[in-house]
This record gives sequence, C-alpha cells and structure tokens, in this order.
Amino acid sequence: MTKEEMIEMLEGVPSAVGVYYIYDSNGMLIYVGKSIDIRKRLLQHFRSSDFKERKIQRAASKVTFELTGHELLALLHESDLIKKHQPLYNRAQRRTHYGFGLYLHLNPQGYQVLKIESLDPEREELMLFSSYQEGKEQLFRITEEYQLCQKINGLHNSKKSCFQYMLKACKGACIAVESPEDYNLRVNAFAVSSELPTGEIFLEFLGRTPEEKGLVYLQDGRYLGFGYCAKQIRSKKKKREAIVSKMDNRDVRRILKRHFMLHPL
Repeated sequence: MTKEEMIEMLEGVPSAVGVYYIYDSNGMLIYVGKSIDIRKRLLQHFRSSDFKERKIQRAASKVTFELTGHELLALLHESDLIKKHQPLYNRAQRRTHYGFGLYLHLNPQGYQVLKIESLDPEREELMLFSSYQEGKEQLFRITEEYQLCQKINGLHNSKKSCFQYMLKACKGACIAVESPEDYNLRVNAFAVSSELPTGEIFLEFLGRTPEEKGLVYLQDGRYLGFGYCAKQIRSKKKKREAIVSKMDNRDVRRILKRHFMLHPL
C-alpha cells in the first residue's frame, strides 16, 4: 500500500471512538475492529510490519466506520459484528485482549481457592484481567474486602498462619481455626457479586452526537442489547424502544463483567 493510497482510504475517518470495517477490492468485508481513536488504529494497521497486518494491507481497498460514542458500546458492537460476518482476518487473528482470569478451586482441606490463571476457553471465569499483575492486585483487594485468606489464595507463602491473620484481617482458615463451611460462605458471596447485576439496568454513556446518549440494556443478569436515544429521555419505556436486540453470549458477558469490575454500579 502506497502512502497516497493510505491517505485516500483514510479520508474522512475521524479520531473518535467506534468500530471500523476494512474491505477488499471485491467489496468483501475482511476485518472489523474497534478503537477509542479509529483513525489512529487504522494508521497502525496500515503502517505495521507485522506479517498478519501486511496481509490486511495488501488486501485492503476501502474502509468505513461507525461512531459509538463510548468504548463499551464499541466493544459490544465489534463482538456482535465479528460473530455475524466472520471476516477473514478476524478469524485468522482471533485473540482475546485479556490473557488471565480468576477461577474457583477446592483445595484438599475443603476451602474454596481463588486463583489467577491463564484464560481457559473451556471454563467460565469469575473475572478477566489484561495482565497477571492486574489480576494479582484485584485478588489482594477481594481477599481484603471479603476477609479471605492470603495464604489460601496464593498471595502469601507460609507454613504457619498468613500475615493477615496476625492483623486480625483473616479469620484463621490458613491454620484451620475457621471451618471450610464458614470461610466458603464469604467466597460464595464474592462469586455471586461478580455476576452481572440483576433487575432492569440501563447503562448510559455519551452518544454519537451531543444531542443523544448511548444505552446498554441488561435484565436479570442478561445482556439484551444497546441503542441510542435523545439525551433528555428519562422514560424506561422509551429507552426500551431505543434498544436494538442483541444476543447474550459468553464474549459479551466477559466484556460486561470487566466493565463492572472497573466501574461498579
């Protein structure tokens, strides 16, 4: 791709949040992506020396875009579009942005263990993390908030009690002072809290224009879709009417769980 071709292809593409589409010379959609800065992300695609990116560069003939107003809506829209269209290079480059998850195990003593592990597509994780360090920081927070044991959760190495027990922040599961039944109640309380919220939930964000707002709709822990309405709308009925119905699936649940982890209600 020449510099002139790239400039022509990117004409009119804004530095704004949304999804973008890359087509080949036959008009076939070959790649869908999302970014908080569409123009910058497309420039990265077209300037990269990565082998897979160069395949996209050779095939690309046209780009289009849709603004979403907020990154969460872009993530949800991108996920839906990839499943719907299955573009060639999304299949070839399919990978998660998140490499680690928080999983639940039972140790030989009967205590529930929270453990950070590489993401396993065959198992349902409680939380998603972009790095092991991010996961570890969150696990320290969860352990403290729910008065769990650092030793059991692999955050403290000791043959005796964990350091938190000496500070009375752990109830002694590490030395069997607290029973597995009592300890596991708090672990299960955390596990329940990590699920998507129940009830009817409308998440509201900046819209594609100053006159509108973006909506993400959940009901009883299920994702039902997203949409846009006038900024002044308050009626739940009118908000429901603005929602474009979407499928609830594992990928969108991962996206939403991570959103709630970073932005609790």
